[in-house]
Amino acid sequence: MPELPEVEVVRRGLARWVAGRRVASVEVLHPRAVRRHEPGPADFAARLTGRAFGAARRRGKYLWLPLGDTDAALVGHLGMSGQMLVGEPDRPREKHLRVWFTFDDGGLDLRFVDQRTFGGLFVAELAADAAATTRTSERLPAPIAHIAADPMDPAFDEAAFTAALRAKDTEIKRALLDQSLISGVGNIYADEALWRAKLHGRRPTRTLTRADVARVVAAVREVMAAALDSGGTSFDSLYVNVNGESGYFDRSLEAYGREGEPCRRCGAPIRREAFMNRSSYSCPRCQPAPRRRTGGTAGERPARAARPA
Repeated sequence: MPELPEVEVVRRGLARWVAGRRVASVEVLHPRAVRRHEPGPADFAARLTGRAFGAARRRGKYLWLPLGDTDAALVGHLGMSGQMLVGEPDRPREKHLRVWFTFDDGGLDLRFVDQRTFGGLFVAELAADAAATTRTSERLPAPIAHIAADPMDPAFDEAAFTAALRAKDTEIKRALLDQSLISGVGNIYADEALWRAKLHGRRPTRTLTRADVARVVAAVREVMAAALDSGGTSFDSLYVNVNGESGYFDRSLEAYGREGEPCRRCGAPIRREAFMNRSSYSCPRCQPAPRRRTGGTAGERPARAARPA
């Protein structure tokens, strides 16, 4: 699934090619693509036709374009294989084209293409206030207002994140994937950040020091910034930017997908472990695994220890 850097690359493309333009027509070619728009495809098209898109925004893995002169926005999630593509309107239709937008200036169109149909688009009202963004006055679409800011967002409150993380009874990798704590981090970048921070994904969050958390946040920011510079991570043709181009950060991965290859820091073979129906990759020497408690959740302690400083 595309993670924050990939979604941010798409947002930047929408900001360049789509924001500020007025929709001339909307065609929904597959109802599943707008399944979260409860009034249905006809209402979806009617809500957007004739509206101008505002500046492209992102919260975690969600994108949205405010609709001019309304308190609503077009919201999108790429899912596993969603693509937002711009191009000449007369080009051939893609095999998995789901929603097609044209604009009244007659220029490049916008197409939502999704092979697996796990992504989708919907129109949503903006939240009544900006309570979810403690450091900005920006109003979020109501259905995603509960999603936390990501570490690249000026609204991200590191102190509040640290306190919430250390109060949870879970493991650090599970916490990094919890979009109510921190958004935009998925399986790939969690593994990459934990490798940089020299922490195992099963490390209990209640045992982390403030310095540990600061190291993880810094590592998440570093790996995401590097991925953005490379246009994101592409393992196949399903993730592309709005121009259909693939990212190449996969060439710089230190842990994810490198099972058996030597750790570039210490030389030990990278290890793969099962994790939530997926895989986790780590270095057994740089990221020693915590001992499992028999009969309990992996990484749990028999009793809550005194909180380290």
